[in-house]
Amino acid sequence: MPVVICAVSGLGGIGKTSLALSAAHKALRHGWFPGGTLFVDFRGYDPDPVTADQALLALLDGLGVRGSDLPQTPSAQYALYRTLLAQRRDPTLLLLDNASDPEQLTPLMPGTDHHRVLITSRNRLTDLPARLIDLDVLEPAAAADLVDKALRLSDELDDRPAHEPEAVAALAAVCGHHPLALRIVVGMLRKRRYRSIASLVDDLRETGDRTATLGVRPIFDSAYGQLPPDQARLLRLLTLAPTAEVGTHAAVALADLPTDRTLALLEELAASHLVTPAPTDGGVRWRLHDLVRDYGAAAAVSSTALREEGEAARDRLLEFYCRWARDADALLRKRPPGATPEHFTTRHEALAWLDAERAALVASVQWSEKGRHADQTVRLTLHLMDYGLNWRRDCVEWIAMSRPARAAARRTGDRIAEARILNSLGFALRELNQLTEAMDAHTDARDLYETTDDPHGTASAWNNIGLTLADLGRSPEAAEALTHARDLHHATGFVSGEAAASHNLGNTLQDVGRLTEAIDAYSRACHLHHAVDDLPGEAMAWAGLGSALQEAMRWDEAIEACETALRMYLEFTDWEGAGRTSLNLARMYEGADMPTAARAYYLQAAGALTRAGAPEEAAQARAAARSLT
Repeated sequence: MPVVICAVSGLGGIGKTSLALSAAHKALRHGWFPGGTLFVDFRGYDPDPVTADQALLALLDGLGVRGSDLPQTPSAQYALYRTLLAQRRDPTLLLLDNASDPEQLTPLMPGTDHHRVLITSRNRLTDLPARLIDLDVLEPAAAADLVDKALRLSDELDDRPAHEPEAVAALAAVCGHHPLALRIVVGMLRKRRYRSIASLVDDLRETGDRTATLGVRPIFDSAYGQLPPDQARLLRLLTLAPTAEVGTHAAVALADLPTDRTLALLEELAASHLVTPAPTDGGVRWRLHDLVRDYGAAAAVSSTALREEGEAARDRLLEFYCRWARDADALLRKRPPGATPEHFTTRHEALAWLDAERAALVASVQWSEKGRHADQTVRLTLHLMDYGLNWRRDCVEWIAMSRPARAAARRTGDRIAEARILNSLGFALRELNQLTEAMDAHTDARDLYETTDDPHGTASAWNNIGLTLADLGRSPEAAEALTHARDLHHATGFVSGEAAASHNLGNTLQDVGRLTEAIDAYSRACHLHHAVDDLPGEAMAWAGLGSALQEAMRWDEAIEACETALRMYLEFTDWEGAGRTSLNLARMYEGADMPTAARAYYLQAAGALTRAGAPEEAAQARAAARSLT
């Protein structure tokens, strides 16, 4: 039996997601899916919808695959995903929301028949082997009943539906029996307790073309027309945000108003069902339904004055993102003395904000297509570089960002920024094993740097060229490039860069068996990292030195180097580094026929690897320790 797939389709705002979530919660309560639920919002009708590769990362995260456990290439990620689902005995429900194209979904279908998939889409997904469920607008009686119950829910004494049954039916009809439209008109009636339903129907009928979107547009025309000017302005501006959901601080930037005033306006819009508040650990976020967003975006460009208002709001929002991303970046990197970010006090706060705004930050880069925003786009991309590549390591996402960012840098004429973006693009491509493209990016970066007064950038590009050459198996050329990078850094006095290049050179020389030279390079890296108080870098250099000494069979020196690395890894709680170094020490002591010391290091490795989120390797270390008792 193939896996059972149900695809719910229907008009935007019809209630597909609500129905799917309700069904999922009910199924979980009944115990039908002890394996739980995996959820992805594909944002299928946004300008930048989620791809299958991006959704895969979210699903793997839901399956517990994080950090170093995540394979580097998409093919390996898909293989791991299928393996984990196949090994998952408890039935699991995949809820894939707001998809627009079967290509987003097909690669993610489970291969085992005891899992289930529930999909929502505005489109009828006939290309999928799915049970298709078409969700239509409400029946007239159900629509009228919704109005009646919703009004009496907020005020049990509201008897207008009982006194105006024909007007209720007419109201439902002019709304096209569309659930979202009905919720909006109910909000209008709640605000005006003594207004007759018939008078609202008359107003709606006067708005013009009721055929557009099943009668929803006149509802929005009326709702929008009844908003006070400041609420109407904020609604228009919210629809210009890069995604359908914005944080409160971003809304404040768009509105260009004090925070308390912006919050009051947001709450008024929420009361009218034009935005939906979504409380999170980091505060409230505000989401616009797709139809509301489409309507507001059209209103925002309906005149020259409103278009100019919208462009100014986008400028403010991008400046907000640039400032906050700059401060977050300062905490993620080693802060310079005396630099205190304005908006965050801890690295945890900075990461939480970046994670919450991630989709919006990525989408903002697409605004670089407009020359007006090119400078802000470049600055924002540079501030996000460390977060995207080192903290979240989403290389597919970074490639999608860096290409328009490079075009923006070209428009501004900032060659150093363009070179930095190219260098980062090369890094992401190399992580995905797209080595030819990575070499092109790093070479272009080097050529650009060499036209500027930035020797550090030039050396960095040479370093990355060396790493890519090593990955291509061109070790002699790699060693030459890395030596050049090291010497350039040394000539300019950039000790950290010289240390990194020396370490990379050690790795390359060790790989081709030039152990004496590798040991010299690692030793130099240890000294240089220590000179700039770079404990993580020094720990990795000592670990590399220990590995090279071990390969050269200089056992006592190898053990001393690895024990030095281990002390440093433990000092800054790098559990993965501590675990792998402990394993190396255990094997060396075991090879030296010292079982007591070997067993102690195997157990230490097991504890560290457990804390690093590597349970399988931890179990292997425990088994090795037991074999020595």
